[in-house]
Amino acid sequence: MSASDTISYLGPAGTFTEMALRLAPEAEGKVWKPVANVLEALMEVQTGTSFAAMIAIENSIEGGVTASQDALATMEGLRIVGEYVVPVRFSLAVRSGVTLDDVHTVAAHPVAYGQCRRWLHRTLPGHGHVAASSNIASAEVLLDRPDLIDAAVTPVNIRERFDLEVLADDIQDNAQARTRFALVTTRTDVPARTGHDKTSLIVELPEERPGGLMTMLEQFATRGINLSMITSRPIPEQPGRYRFVVDLDGHLHDARVADALLGLRRYSPSVKFLGSYPRAAASRVDEDPAASDANYAEAQRWFDTLDSAR
Repeated sequence: MSASDTISYLGPAGTFTEMALRLAPEAEGKVWKPVANVLEALMEVQTGTSFAAMIAIENSIEGGVTASQDALATMEGLRIVGEYVVPVRFSLAVRSGVTLDDVHTVAAHPVAYGQCRRWLHRTLPGHGHVAASSNIASAEVLLDRPDLIDAAVTPVNIRERFDLEVLADDIQDNAQARTRFALVTTRTDVPARTGHDKTSLIVELPEERPGGLMTMLEQFATRGINLSMITSRPIPEQPGRYRFVVDLDGHLHDARVADALLGLRRYSPSVKFLGSYPRAAASRVDEDPAASDANYAEAQRWFDTLDSAR
């Protein structure tokens, strides 16, 4: 197994992260290597053990995946080359012959449990919860500890991996729940523009002062750039200060995005470019005509006429 053929991901097999790999053309024909956590997956890319890692970035219910955001902020040489969205669906699995009336204790990953809490309390009032390390691990606990667990919250495809029965499918409280994943590599070339791209950055403010964040945001607003996500994360070595994780609509090679990054870098002491890549949702975000590449080029031609010596 060579590094060029290996993709690391949060395992074990059968997790939502593995489902995301199934959506990635870059993963086809490669070896999918399950690891224990996001940091390990990214370290394997950074050290050359794997050529890519699939990691969760954001959940539509729980928000940003902080372990991923913090790792990308502090680890050098990593780039996102693609994103993939997986619907969040859960089942209630049991051993053969167990009915709802027999279920008193449920194993579930804490995030999965939180996303199914209303259904569980409505259907199984008074049940107990045993935390599992992953959605697949909950099924393993169910099989390994029949004295402890009566049921498990699992992915809907759990029967493909374990000899279990499913009492109910789609027990998640929000039918629209999604998790967004990113494929991360050490490539320094940027994928070509598609017209429905996203650019990811991590930015620090130069100092704490009134209006500091607004000044940063103006770098995008004045250039007609839509921000699809912005979230703050504390900087551990600088208590009281924060870095900002930003997703913007557009590509590095769009004139307005390039101009914004130049302005941002003049303002901020730390701008980390995490990549430009196709959005998982391919719908095009309307562009301000004044911020089009053609208008940028026309403005440059006009500027060049102002000094006859140029």
